[in-house]
Order: sequence, then structure tokens, then C-alpha cells
Amino acid sequence: MAQIDLKKTLRGRILDIGGGGEGVIGRLYQSQVTAIDNCPQELEEAPEGFEKLLMEAEKLAFPEESFDHVTFFYSLMYMAAQTRRRAIEEAVRVLRRGGGLHIWDTRIESGKSEFLAELDIRLPGQTLHADYGLRGDIDGQDDEALVALCTDAGLRLADRSRRESQFYLSFLK
Repeated sequence: MAQIDLKKTLRGRILDIGGGGEGVIGRLYQSQVTAIDNCPQELEEAPEGFEKLLMEAEKLAFPEESFDHVTFFYSLMYMAAQTRRRAIEEAVRVLRRGGGLHIWDTRIESGKSEFLAELDIRLPGQTLHADYGLRGDIDGQDDEALVALCTDAGLRLADRSRRESQFYLSFLK
């Protein structure tokens, strides 16, 4: 089981892509967050305290440069490779110049039929346990591929950390 420690460090408006379910970024940043998810049930399960919208990551309904930060917290793993590319391009489009794109996710080998990442997520004043799993024909992903997608989309890598198969990437526009 992996452990992730999150502290409140981001300022301004945050778009959290795939922010339903546990709503980790929304829990941490509350009213700063607009969380989108393509699954109504995930949005219903997310806690209160932030804006939640039903929306596809590859077709964001926001004007250009609307957000100071865009986050993907264990949401890219649920996207097919082509969807990942379009979601990152859309994230860059709605990100303000000088803003940050932040990715927390896990390395997944291609060709697996099942995958599970078990996490203990430590936020100020609370710890959450969350399982992020996939079944079926799984597209693999790793931090190197995501760095390439983000730099191809015009971002500059600002920070990177890896712990076992879990990773964090931060980019600037």
C-alpha cells in the first residue's frame, strides 16, 4: 500500500479532472476547486464543499486560460491513450499562462487485465484510504510517457517525484 501526503500549496482557481469519487483535491482545496467527472455516480459520491460538473476531460466547456491550476489525481489511468492526449491538450488550453498542471498517478504495464493501486492519502486533519482499479483491456502508462505528452502540448516540467510505482509530475505553462 502506497502513502501520499498532500498539503495545501496551490493558490487560485483549480480544475480537478476526474474529481468525483473520493474528491481528494476538492477535500483539500474546497471552494477553489471545480471538479469534473464523466460519471454522475462518482460526482454524487464526492463530498460537498466544491463545485462538481458532469463533463468529458477531452471536451472541456471552459474558455481558454480559465484556471490557475489543473490537476489529475489518479484519473489519467482510467483514460485510453488517445483520450489521455486530448485531455492533456484541453487542460493546457484552459490553463492560464504561468499556471501549473499537476499529475498524481501510477505506472501500469500494458496488456494487463486487472490493476489495483491501494493508497493511504494523508491530508491535513484526515487520512483517506482509496483503491483505484481497472479491469478489461488496459492501456499502460508511465511517467515518461506523460512527460512526453505534456511537453508536446507546450508545458515545461517543473517537478517530478517517484515512489515505487506511484509518481507526481508538475508542469508550468
